[in-house]
Amino acid sequence: MTIALKYVNVTVNDVDDALAFYTEGLGMTVQMDVSNGGFRWVTVGSADQPGLGVVLSEPHAGRSQADGDALQELLTKGQLPSIVFLTDDVDSAFERLRAHGAEVYQEPVDQPWGPRDCAFRDPSGNLVRISA
Repeated sequence: MTIALKYVNVTVNDVDDALAFYTEGLGMTVQMDVSNGGFRWVTVGSADQPGLGVVLSEPHAGRSQADGDALQELLTKGQLPSIVFLTDDVDSAFERLRAHGAEVYQEPVDQPWGPRDCAFRDPSGNLVRISA
């Protein structure tokens, strides 16, 4: 048996704002764009890994009002889990995102536990790390 990651969900306040960050800033492409009941789920991914995607959706998409409200509160506080991307050139990825206007959380640094990494906040405040 084999098992692999297919999608990871990232909750955002505005799918279109998030799309600019993940496509223009990170260089991902749209794999799927689905609308239902006034909400959208947009999957973006890397051409290098066509079977792996990041699904962007708003807090209330596909959830009850109470669950969406709770998720919105966590998103607003910046308390949702971070997402970490792997690259072969942290410094170039950093410069690309900074030039795109992304909010810098941490400039590239060699971490004591091994990798070189940097971090940004996406337009909704999610922590996005880029590691080598």
